[in-house]
Amino acid sequence: MIRYMKEMWKRKDLVSYLVVTGLKAENRNTALGYLWWLLDPFLNILIYYFLVAVIMKRGSPDYSPFLVVGMIVFRYFSTTVSMSCNAILSHSGIITQVYLPKAIFAVGTTLSQTINFLFGLLIVEGFMLFFHRMPGIQLVCLPLIILVQLLFQLAIAMFLSYICIFIRDFKNVVGHIIMILHFIAPVIWEVTFLPEKYQWVVRYDPIAWLLQAYRDVFMYGRFPDFRLLAVLMGFSVAAILGLLWFFDKNEHKIVKAL
Repeated sequence: MIRYMKEMWKRKDLVSYLVVTGLKAENRNTALGYLWWLLDPFLNILIYYFLVAVIMKRGSPDYSPFLVVGMIVFRYFSTTVSMSCNAILSHSGIITQVYLPKAIFAVGTTLSQTINFLFGLLIVEGFMLFFHRMPGIQLVCLPLIILVQLLFQLAIAMFLSYICIFIRDFKNVVGHIIMILHFIAPVIWEVTFLPEKYQWVVRYDPIAWLLQAYRDVFMYGRFPDFRLLAVLMGFSVAAILGLLWFFDKNEHKIVKAL
């Protein structure tokens, strides 16, 4: 595994190339181009706000900033996970001709979506200013929360990028799983909406942990639960190391499958 990690480090320029090309490809043929990085999440927020707060008349006075944080954070998760299904498949041409550590493509996908997420945080900051919610010293925890989410999603991306090579239909299943997670996690609904007997779902949902951590920093002026972040980071790092070992032992199967 150490050898495999060294091979990936030698190709760090390729990671930079994958990140840049991934960013360019998303809005290559659109008239507004990179402006969609801001417009797309903004329009999604407006749609859900109209549905929940206006039509259904649900939500507390803090619902608007609550929704903004939830939508931006979950969008980062969902786009990373969905795009990771094709992370290796979309580069099959070069993979079958030149040896490259295959896990590097999951890394490129995750990092490119992280940059998209940083643009999305501009929307969060704008809404916080509009609603007169100025983050305090707790903002110093933001890089840690982003790092934890990045590692969590990288572990998922590596797993899915491998599985989808051998089970091509699985990427269609992933889309439905993301939809289920969107409504299970408190993205658009507040925990108070949930009956008491079902609140255990939130307690054991790592996405809910991340959402709460961001909301603690941006909305509530308090430090996140470092214990939950440590658990999620530890699990993610262990999964990444295990997957790197697995990739190293099974890369020959990928070339054959492609």
